[in-house]
Amino acid sequence: MTVNSVTSTGAATTLSSTGKTSLSDLDQSDFLKLMMTQMQQQDPFNPTDQTEMLAQMAQFSSLAGTTEMADTLKSISAKLDSVVSAQTSTQEAVAALAGKIAAGDTAASTDTQAAA
Repeated sequence: MTVNSVTSTGAATTLSSTGKTSLSDLDQSDFLKLMMTQMQQQDPFNPTDQTEMLAQMAQFSSLAGTTEMADTLKSISAKLDSVVSAQTSTQEAVAALAGKIAAGDTAASTDTQAAA
């Protein structure tokens, strides 16, 4: 007897019951649930190759690491943007203060020269 396809709602109910609306919302626990469902639904006389399962797990782990790294880089970028903004504000304030000091020194030196 050959089984061509198996219809199961286990994976669909897993996605809808977790409240996740897209594939990008899935995480490692969802992957493990799907893998367990796949193992339960497989043909016992022709099981899935272990190397294929391990390759899928490695690929998902790599994807999770890349996603985490992207989130970390976004956080670092936001912090660097705030540092650059603060540095720019400080430079502008220093330039304005230096301008006021220079204008004050010029007026003071002119007053002392006139008094002499």
